[in-house]
Amino acid sequence: MIASVVEDQRSHVEKENQNVKLLCNNKYDSEDSPIVDADKDRITQVISNILNNAIKFASNQKDNGGTVSVTLEKNHSNREEAIVSIRDNGEGIHQEILPRLFTKFATKSFAGTGLGLYISKSIIEEHGGRLWAQNNSDGQGATFTFTLPLTNNKKNEEEKN
Repeated sequence: MIASVVEDQRSHVEKENQNVKLLCNNKYDSEDSPIVDADKDRITQVISNILNNAIKFASNQKDNGGTVSVTLEKNHSNREEAIVSIRDNGEGIHQEILPRLFTKFATKSFAGTGLGLYISKSIIEEHGGRLWAQNNSDGQGATFTFTLPLTNNKKNEEEKN
């Protein structure tokens, strides 16, 4: 699903002639890929929203153009979860916005309502996950990360039998 959303966004970026590279770092094949029990449309909405924001800010990079990378990982520590990170090399999150980034109407942009991240966080939390953001340590851009609990495959197999 993530690769599909990235491909849709890549097509849009190419049509708009934006100087942004979209990278998808999915380390899993289809059989090993993390599986979550979630509303596909709502999670697609979250990924699309965060990707659109990342593309918007990365496209402002004049030198080499922008880069947005999406990474999917599994966390097997305390709780098994899928971890999705979307990193850009844009200007980063303005310090004035950072403390209220996920609240209603938080924006420094001239386009948009400032509701996308608020809605995205609500969707992720309704699915039992977490969403957070931070400026990148190299001073270029920001990374938005969210988690979703993995589906318990053993439980699903028992229910089928």
